[in-house]
Order: sequence, then structure tokens, then C-alpha cells
Amino acid sequence: MLSKYKVLLWDFDGVIMDSMPIRSKGFELVLAQYPKEQVDQLMAFHEANGGLSRYVKFRYFFEEIRKESITDEEVLALAGKFSEIMLSLLMDQNLLIQDSVSFIKNNWQNFEMHIVSGSDGKELRIINDSLDLSSFFKTINGSPTPKKQLVEDVLADNQYDKKDVILIGDSINDFDAASFNDISFAGYNNTELKIVSENYIEQFTRNSDK
Repeated sequence: MLSKYKVLLWDFDGVIMDSMPIRSKGFELVLAQYPKEQVDQLMAFHEANGGLSRYVKFRYFFEEIRKESITDEEVLALAGKFSEIMLSLLMDQNLLIQDSVSFIKNNWQNFEMHIVSGSDGKELRIINDSLDLSSFFKTINGSPTPKKQLVEDVLADNQYDKKDVILIGDSINDFDAASFNDISFAGYNNTELKIVSENYIEQFTRNSDK
């Protein structure tokens, strides 16, 4: 299924790394001083919107759940605390999803590959460097730039033909970013995406036909 494409755009959390439980723990630690029921509401939003950045989620917590304003500086401070926790917990080979990582290592010369993630870009580059994955990707891109814009920038910067590009993700936000940019989408690691995805990857070992 992937062999008809030349460019693979990868989400990171839930696709390359099983990091969502760690990221959930990060939100709970950063927001520990707030009522549990409010944090639980954020957790539900976080789990339903894996592709959105922490900046959006912190702002959602204060503006939509707590109904109070928050400055950009305050959001950045919370995101900084979150990033410290992530860097202490995510540089762990055991969290890598071996199915997708094996495919990447075996096929990086057959495609041009980029990471486009809702996670912090600087943090992503540190994690991928530490796990010896960075060399497989032409670029590693993350928030605070929204995913739709990240994809648009990768397409423009490399002058890719859109029909040659597919985004692989595990959330509806990934599907939205692909649709917005008029490129193909393949769902992975989230069976709910079978409803919207023209392609769905059960296992990369079954789809490595290139």
C-alpha cells in the first residue's frame, strides 16, 4: 500500500513511540494543584486529540474547563515544566513501537521521511537523537507550530507533488492535517480511524511491499 508513495510524513506519539501514557502523566503532574475532576476533563480531551500540541491543551484547560484567562507567557511556563518531565521519561528505547520503527529502519532509503508531530519540536529532536532515530528523517517538526501548518511547510519547502505524499497518524487531528493539505492519510494504532481512513495499517510488516 505504501509503495505508491515517495514521501512518508510520520506522527510521533502513538505511531513511533508509545508515549501517550507518559504524556498523560505529564499533564497530571504539571496540573497537580488543580481539582482532579478538572484534570480528568483535560485527560479526556487529551486522549481524544492526540495530535494537538500541549500549548493548545493547556490553554483549553484554563479557558474552556476553568473558564479563566491565561497569558502566552503562562502557557509557555507550563509547557516548559511539561517538557522537563517528558525529557526525563521518554528517552527510553522500551517505549518505541517496534513494528513501525523496524519499518522505518528497513525502508528509510526507499522514501523521504519527515516527522510532523503535535509534540514540542525541540524536545522531539532531542528524543530522536538520544534513540538514534534522527538520521532516518529528512526533518523533525513539532509544535508550537500547528500540525496543519507543519505539513504545509514540509510540502512547500521540498516542493513535493501532493500525490506522492502520505501522512501516517493515530488521531483524527492527523487525518484533519492530511485532508487540509490534500494529501493521503493512513491510520495506524487506532481502529476508530478505519471509519475515515482510505488506508489503514494493521501492521507495517504486512504493508512493506516496497
